[in-house]
Amino acid sequence: MTRIESKKVQVNCSQAECFEFLTDMNNYELLLPKKNISDWSSDYKVCSFRIQKTYKLILEHVSDTPSSQIHIKSGEKSPFSFTLNVNLTEKEGTTEAQLICDADINPFLKMMVQKPLNNLFNYMAERIAVVKGQETA
Repeated sequence: MTRIESKKVQVNCSQAECFEFLTDMNNYELLLPKKNISDWSSDYKVCSFRIQKTYKLILEHVSDTPSSQIHIKSGEKSPFSFTLNVNLTEKEGTTEAQLICDADINPFLKMMVQKPLNNLFNYMAERIAVVKGQETA
C-alpha cells in the first residue's frame, strides 16, 4: 500500500462550512487542474473524469465523520484501487485541511504515478483554500 499525503493548508472558513462543501462531489471539479481534466461528470455522491486524456478516475463518497473527515474511494473502473481521506481540523476560526491517499499500486506503477499524484493532492489542497477563501472574502 502506498500512502500519499498532501501538505496541510489553512482554509478561511469554518470546519462545518468546509465539510459541507467537500461532501458534495460536484464541487471537486473546482479542485482539479482544468488543463489536465476532461470528460467531467458528477452528482452529489460520485464524480468521474479523465486525467490527461488517458485514465478515467471515479471517486465515490462512501462515508464521513461529521465536520472532520470525508472518506472517498475509487470506483470499480479506476486503473487502481485507492481510498482518499479528507481530514479537517478547526484551527482558531479557520480550518486545516489535508488529503491522504492510500493506493494499492504495484512497484512499477508507483514509480510512474507517485510524484504526479502527490502534486495533484497538493494542488487540490491548495484549491480548497483558494475556493473557500474566495467565497468568504
